[in-house]
Amino acid sequence: METPYPIPISPTKTRIGWIGIGVMGAAMATRLLAAGYSVAIYARSPSKALDLQSKGASLVNSASELAQVSDIVFTMVGHPSDVRQNVLEKNGLLQGLNPGGVIVDTTSSHPALAREIFAAARAKGCWAVDAPVSGGDIGARDGKLAIFGGGDAGVVKWLSPLFEALGKVTYVGEAGCGQSCKIANQIAIGGNLMGLSEGLVFAERAGLDVKQFVEAVRGGAAGSMAMELFGERMIERDFRPGGFAEYMVKDLGMGVDVVEEGEDVERLVVLPGAALAKQLFSAMVANGDGKFGTQGLISVVQRLNGKIYSCGSKTLLNCHLDSKQTKIHGGVC
Repeated sequence: METPYPIPISPTKTRIGWIGIGVMGAAMATRLLAAGYSVAIYARSPSKALDLQSKGASLVNSASELAQVSDIVFTMVGHPSDVRQNVLEKNGLLQGLNPGGVIVDTTSSHPALAREIFAAARAKGCWAVDAPVSGGDIGARDGKLAIFGGGDAGVVKWLSPLFEALGKVTYVGEAGCGQSCKIANQIAIGGNLMGLSEGLVFAERAGLDVKQFVEAVRGGAAGSMAMELFGERMIERDFRPGGFAEYMVKDLGMGVDVVEEGEDVERLVVLPGAALAKQLFSAMVANGDGKFGTQGLISVVQRLNGKIYSCGSKTLLNCHLDSKQTKIHGGVC
C-alpha cells in the first residue's frame, strides 16, 4: 500500500476517518462527505452516527480499526483525556495507523499533549497535526471555520484541500502551536462575551431597547464577531450550544492554570481577565448549565443582578428547554 503523505489528496482516493460527531464534529464530517470524500466513523454510541451514515459515511468498531482503513483521521472530542485515549492508548489510532498516515486533532486540547502525539506519530513513521478550530456551529455548518494549524508546515499545506472544505487554515508553527493559538483565541472571545453580556444587561437595566442598542453600536468600536454571532441569541435567550460552556472552562483553564509538570514555567502568563472569565463560566457549570452555549454567559451576569426568569417554580436555567431539548427561552412559560 502506498503511504498517504505526500501523495496528493483526492476525493476519489483519500480515505478519511472521523472520531467525535457532536455539534461541531458532525457538521465538519458532513462538509467532507459533501465534498465527495469517503468518510468512516468510530463512535462510542453508534446510534449517534445514523444521520452521517444516511449521508454516506461508514461505521467501524474501534479507533484502531478506523486508523487501519483511513489515510487521514480527524478527531473532534471533548477533553485532552479523550484525545489521549483515542490516539495514544491501547486500541487507539496510532496502534492501527499505516505508515505515512496523518492524525488531525481539531479538539481544543493541551499544547504539551499535541507535542507528545506528534513525537509518537513520527516515531511510527506517521504525522500529527494539531488544528483546533473557531467559529462555532454556524462556522462548522457553513465551512467558515478559522483553523489553527500546528506541526510540520508541509503536512499542513498538504492537508489544504480538506481544510478548505471546513474553513480557512493558518499555519501558526510547530507541534503544539495550534493549541496555543486556540487558547489565546478563547481568552479573547471570553473577554468579548463578558463585555457583551454586561453591555446588554446594563442597556436593559437603563431602559434601552436591547435590539436597538446592538444595532446602534455594532458599526462602532464595540462591534465584534462575538456580537454578530451571539448578540441576538443572548437577547432571545437562545442558549443552544455551538460550543459548550463547560469546554470554555477547560480552554481558559489551560491558559490560566498551573502548567503541566515538565513544562517551561516561562510560558506562564498573568491573565486577570481570562481568570475572571473562567470563574464566570465555572458559575454556569455550577448552576447546571455547562451544556449550554457560551452565549449563556449573560445568564450569570443576570443572576448577579438579581434577574432570573421564572417558569412556575423553576428558573430559566433549569427549565426552559423546548421539547427537543435544544433551545432555551426567556420570560415565563
